[in-house]
Amino acid sequence: MSKRIVLEFDHVTKVYTTGELSVHALNDISLAVEEQEVVVVMGPSGAGKTTFLTIAGALMSPTSGRVIISGTDISVLNEGQLPAVRQKMIGFVFQSFNLFESLTALQNVELVMATRGITGEGARERALALLSAVGMEGRQHNVPKKLSGGEKQRVAIARALANNPDLVLADEPTANLDSKRGREIMEVLRMVAKELGKTVVAVTHDLRVRELADRVLWLEDGSFRDISDEPGARGGDHPPDPMAQ
Repeated sequence: MSKRIVLEFDHVTKVYTTGELSVHALNDISLAVEEQEVVVVMGPSGAGKTTFLTIAGALMSPTSGRVIISGTDISVLNEGQLPAVRQKMIGFVFQSFNLFESLTALQNVELVMATRGITGEGARERALALLSAVGMEGRQHNVPKKLSGGEKQRVAIARALANNPDLVLADEPTANLDSKRGREIMEVLRMVAKELGKTVVAVTHDLRVRELADRVLWLEDGSFRDISDEPGARGGDHPPDPMAQ
């Protein structure tokens, strides 16, 4: 039985135009990511990774093509409708954590639910459960300055899950962490997919996290190449050769 497709790019192109100069950041890419799947997107700087993630997160519209999240074609929605998509369907995890420094870990997670009118004991119970799931039980009352980088990212992941989205997008989630903590965070994201049933797409330069992905995609010149089965794509000392055919 096939799994449900959560994120789909259908012949998506994104062109940036400045004066007479046009740059194809994404060039007719198609991609389908299923529920419980972990996909890692890699590639050189300027290859279009940020554009891809921004479009997947309903923060930018493609020049052409369709983007479908959990069966909803967000490409046809207007700017007034997109915030609801981001709020309900997508959880974001950022490189710099983006936690409120004056709030505890618990309050950071509860705040997201409050934006949808979910408050009180129900919100607190869910926030505590999410923090426990990501390994932060016993640390929920600490403010960010009392947490390590890895702990901050765990809180950020719990916050991304607060509104029960189908899709979790992670932008360089291990970049500010050492090797051990970076791997732990990717293991948490894999747990989010496999045990909590979410779809996880992570954009990263971190070669260490490839082995924890179900698929590894190389994005260059606006196009994807699946490098999951290429030498070096999962573990090893060297990245895949982007020029290999």
